[in-house]
Amino acid sequence: MAALPSDARPAMKLFHSHFSPFVRKVMVCAHELGLADRIELLATAVHPVKRDAGVLAHHPLAQAPTLLDDAGEAVADSRVICEYLDAMAGNRLFPAPGPERWRALNEQSLADGLLDAALLIRYELTARPESERSAAWIGGQEAKIASALGWFEARAESLHERLDIGTIATAVSLGYLDLRFADLAWSRRHPRIAAWYAAFAQRPSMQATRPPEG
Repeated sequence: MAALPSDARPAMKLFHSHFSPFVRKVMVCAHELGLADRIELLATAVHPVKRDAGVLAHHPLAQAPTLLDDAGEAVADSRVICEYLDAMAGNRLFPAPGPERWRALNEQSLADGLLDAALLIRYELTARPESERSAAWIGGQEAKIASALGWFEARAESLHERLDIGTIATAVSLGYLDLRFADLAWSRRHPRIAAWYAAFAQRPSMQATRPPEG
């Protein structure tokens, strides 16, 4: 897909939550691609049990993020939305087929898996009554997070000087751990990935998409 002319302003809409890491990943991409001002943010009440009827009217999974393009068609799942936006802007964050692409996509997949595990813990603690919570379930998700962090720590050098969907997804996942799981103190045990993240988090796109405190 060819890059959009600079005066094009499609009326895209994004079902959005300030605290969703997957929404943040989409918006970091949008800022890096110069598309953020073309997206109207629509507040959602997405919940793992009670679905938001407003989103459901456009997509059967009723999830955030869900993007409505300028024709009103729904594009869902952060991975699909990010690649859709990248195609609009001339393919800048998704490398061409080859080793660099598979590396970036693999990093995105692992970062998203880390987020899935973190969100499952979050849902277990906030959406279930205390009597129904499973310590074994929470422990299993925490083990996935620990393994993912160890994988990124061992490969921290490969993230430097890169801006692509792999590094964006990785940074967003680490930011979510800081937001919701500060007690894990992941950065103390993973100094190389922590140093990389501290620098990457200063990018304007990351600053512009920081969740509100509280």
